Amino acid sequence: MQNLQEFNVVRVNTSAWPEEDFYVLSTLTEYQIRVVILAMVLKERAADELLYDNEDYVAALREAYPTNIIKWYSNFNTITI
Repeated sequence: MQNLQEFNVVRVNTSAWPEEDFYVLSTLTEYQIRVVILAMVLKERAADELLYDNEDYVAALREAYPTNIIKWYSNFNTITI
């Protein structure tokens, strides 16, 4: 029998600007994603000169969970039928 992994897609919002949102397709839970990114957002908000971008957040997820599948997208293609 095949070992199927469950994938989740979540939209990550770290600022007041929706154009900075990104989507994570991964085998991580929402909780795992939230723990890593929230720590970075709080650190960024406490420091005046520290700025993270979406690639930094994804790199931190990959570092924290190196055996999980993690992809990210800033937008999706639309198929209109």
